[in-house]
Amino acid sequence: MIATTDRSDCERIALEAAEGRRLSTDEALLLLESADLATLGAAADLVRRRLHPDRVVTYVIDRNINHTNVCNAFCTFCAFYRSPGSDADDVYVLPPEAIEEKIRETYDVGGRQILLQGGHHPKLKIDWYETLFRRLKTTFPDLWLHALSPPEITHLKKVSRLTLPETLRRLVAAGLDSIPGGGAEILVDSVRDRLATNKASSDEWLAVMREAHVQGLRSTATMMFGHIETLADRVEHLRRLRDLQDETGGFTAFIGWTFQPGNTDLGGTEVTTAEYLRTMAVARLFLDNIENFQTSWVTQGPHIGGASLAFGMNDMGSTMLEENVVSAAGTTHCMDERGIARVIRDAGFTPMRRNMQYERLGAPLDEAGA
Repeated sequence: MIATTDRSDCERIALEAAEGRRLSTDEALLLLESADLATLGAAADLVRRRLHPDRVVTYVIDRNINHTNVCNAFCTFCAFYRSPGSDADDVYVLPPEAIEEKIRETYDVGGRQILLQGGHHPKLKIDWYETLFRRLKTTFPDLWLHALSPPEITHLKKVSRLTLPETLRRLVAAGLDSIPGGGAEILVDSVRDRLATNKASSDEWLAVMREAHVQGLRSTATMMFGHIETLADRVEHLRRLRDLQDETGGFTAFIGWTFQPGNTDLGGTEVTTAEYLRTMAVARLFLDNIENFQTSWVTQGPHIGGASLAFGMNDMGSTMLEENVVSAAGTTHCMDERGIARVIRDAGFTPMRRNMQYERLGAPLDEAGA
């Protein structure tokens, strides 16, 4: 049971954060541990109202394309990857023609962006990606290529024997437009070392983002929670994101989602919806320098995706015409543009298409007459 003093302290801290006072890590931890869920939701919603007073909720039409499932990171929480040298029937590297066909299908429904990421394939070096990116940008000149998470870029740097700045410069020259925030999990190495055998450290993840921002790329920030981390680990993760955003200002949005245990080596039980909403609300209060917060309807389902709009979220993420990683863990939720727009309206907001940089592109296509 929460002590009366703790409850009143939580209410005061949450309200002050909603009004713009920066939270300390100790205060964020107190809110995670002790605050009433309704209090957190109301405070996070006040932040959303302050930053986005017009009650518009955005989304992007794009597609997740996983170009390979071969990976030597060996993440215990991942049901998607296949080990290098595996003789499993479903091991693959997509040929360029298959990727182009997926992009054409995205264009057919109004999308001009893809999220391209995959496993850490030991034989795919930077020239493979340069050739692919140039081909895609030649075939689709207006394509926005949101690609390669920091662990992938760290892996690519190492197997190609390049420096990080040179790796990013070459990828940008070939067509890279922005970087997704995947692979962050929890930015605490004692956690990361238990989750994966061969993956970028916390400092390496942050270094990729820092250098990308220096080179003019924008990116998203993420957190996957609800596995082996403590509440203090979650707060430390948020602190490191906030510190880097203070330094560079390069993150366009924060995206948090819960660990999906199905079919994984790590196993366990998914955290509750209340825990998801609590964590996201505290993140909204703590990350006072990241303007946009995205729901995770892909892991939580459309109904909770809509409900989270009352907990500080202002973006529904992607139509995600294709998703392979979360679905490999047995969690499958699908929504097209009409479905996303309906969820937004049902929650009392106005749906609006956007791009990766959160520039608004207009009403849903069926309303715009496209």
